[in-house]
Order: sequence, then structure tokens, then C-alpha cells
Amino acid sequence: MPRTARKSHSSESRSRTERLRALPWAAILQGGVVVGRRWRALSSNDRARLAELLRQSRGRLGNLSDKQRSELRKLAGKLDLKGMGGELLALRSARQAAGRRRKRS
Repeated sequence: MPRTARKSHSSESRSRTERLRALPWAAILQGGVVVGRRWRALSSNDRARLAELLRQSRGRLGNLSDKQRSELRKLAGKLDLKGMGGELLALRSARQAAGRRRKRS
């Protein structure tokens, strides 16, 4: 009976510390700045209401009433999620371009 080859995942063989060091921390921080800037652009009342709606929904729009869903859409529109996505993609593209410019040995 032939043995099946066992796939080894690189994350299994690396320690937790090594995996943390491998994360692209600069990109994560830049993404946090983009999201934080949009969040702070909302009024304090809008931020509080958005947080409340998100807690109530528990990640499922079906947990909200039609009126609450409409309110959530309005608040999400104020965050300009499309614009935020564009900014985050630009960060990713810049990171990839920088990676291509580096000399690889």
C-alpha cells in the first residue's frame, strides 16, 4: 500500500514569533491609517450609531430591521467605502511595485 505524501505547510514548521515577523507590518499600519482617517471623518454621533448597528447585526444584515439597514447603508456611504478600497488597493500596488524594484539575489 503506497504512502500518501503529506503536504507540509510552512506555517506549521515556523514558530509563532517567526510568523509575526513575516507579516508586512508597514502595510498593515498604512491600512490602519486609511481606515482610521475615514472613521474619524464621521461625527461622533455617526460613529456611535454605526458601532451600535454593527453590534446589533452581529455581522448579519438580516438581524437588522429595514429601517436599521437603510441607516447602516447611509452611514457606510459617509465612510466612502469605495474610496477607501481604492486607497487600500493603491497601497497594495505601491508595495508590489517596490518589491519588483528591489534587487533579488
